[in-house]
Amino acid sequence: MSAGRFAVGMFGSSIPINMVRASMLLYYVDLRGLDVRAYGIVMAIYAVIDAVDNPVLGYFSDRTRSRWGRRRPWLRLAAPLIVASFIAFFAAPQSLDGIGLVIWFAVFAILTEAADSMFAANYTSLLPEAFPREHDRALANALRQGFQLLAMVLSVAVTPWLATQVLGTQDETIGFTRTALIYGAIALVAFFIFVTGVREDPERQKETPPGFFHSVGDILRTPLFWAVGIASACYLIPLAITLSGMQLYVKYSLSSHVGHTTTIMGVAIAVAALLLPVWTSLVRRFGAPPVWRAGFVVLALGYVPMTFAHTLPAAIFGTSIVAIGWSGLLSSNDLIQARILDADARRHGVHREGIFMSAFGVFARLTGALSGVALTTLALIYGYYSGENPGENPGDAFRLYTAIYPLIFATVGVLISNLIKVPRPGEDLEPAP
Repeated sequence: MSAGRFAVGMFGSSIPINMVRASMLLYYVDLRGLDVRAYGIVMAIYAVIDAVDNPVLGYFSDRTRSRWGRRRPWLRLAAPLIVASFIAFFAAPQSLDGIGLVIWFAVFAILTEAADSMFAANYTSLLPEAFPREHDRALANALRQGFQLLAMVLSVAVTPWLATQVLGTQDETIGFTRTALIYGAIALVAFFIFVTGVREDPERQKETPPGFFHSVGDILRTPLFWAVGIASACYLIPLAITLSGMQLYVKYSLSSHVGHTTTIMGVAIAVAALLLPVWTSLVRRFGAPPVWRAGFVVLALGYVPMTFAHTLPAAIFGTSIVAIGWSGLLSSNDLIQARILDADARRHGVHREGIFMSAFGVFARLTGALSGVALTTLALIYGYYSGENPGENPGDAFRLYTAIYPLIFATVGVLISNLIKVPRPGEDLEPAP
């Protein structure tokens, strides 16, 4: 399949999932009054579910044998599920409160993320299969990350302005419901373009399907899987926390209108997009590992000015530096993981991208649980429970949540990434002890 059509799939999935991650706190906690402790519990439950469903979905994908291929049937199922659950997530009835609101939030948060897990397990597995050379893989990855950034212009940057100033107000939720309907329609079109263009290698279906427990055992006994997985989490967790908290960081920490999130995130996404070709050219010239390590350093540095920002320009400066590091990691992180998949296939003689990428996905999905834990600490430290009960100092609360916590995780990522020896193309993994 073409790299461009492959990249469109990322556009379709990024619109709904990033609107959920960026706006759920404002929608449910600040506007609907959901207690942050309930939010944290739901995220913890989801982490347990996701720890199971990610490798299981990847395993079934690897074992699927059909005239459409291994991945395409799952992609066709996941796409409409993502859109339907995403729209329902932002359409909680106004009559719901208390336990009813918690149940609605839990059901559709978990369903949206589970559908996204199904899509991601199959979509990410196509990258090493469809583009076996790292040179081509880097280009395809750059295009799909570019489409992700384009989707985030809508779902992250435009949404606060659209939902709180055009289709609704800062104090009501109807704008988010209307925005979700529009974005859902756009995502469906992108999914259709992508799925109808999926082409897989028929030779891979002739391989003996991998066993579940044998595959899981091999993965868990691979030290590099743990090292790269934890490092990847230290890149994804800071971004997820910042993404989810930015609207309330603007509202409370900067004492500004939520709509100004559009300016901050718009500049950050533009910076990431502009630097993505530069980072990609460096990956194609020097390989993924040095770019990966440099991306972590810049990411961590960006959270320092964010910690001390009290004005919109200062916040834009900090998030722009974060965006430079983010762009470097977008261009390299999945290529680091793909090298491990290539080495695993050489060692074991079977391609099991689905279960391997889904196992990496477990680390990515920890972002929801840890962001829930981080949010719960705001109640303990600052007394922020919801928009109805924000405590005496919500500004410092969301400074801690949106900047300081991410700085800690990104710094750990710097340390781990510099301790890892990533296999070169064609090099085998070191044997497990």
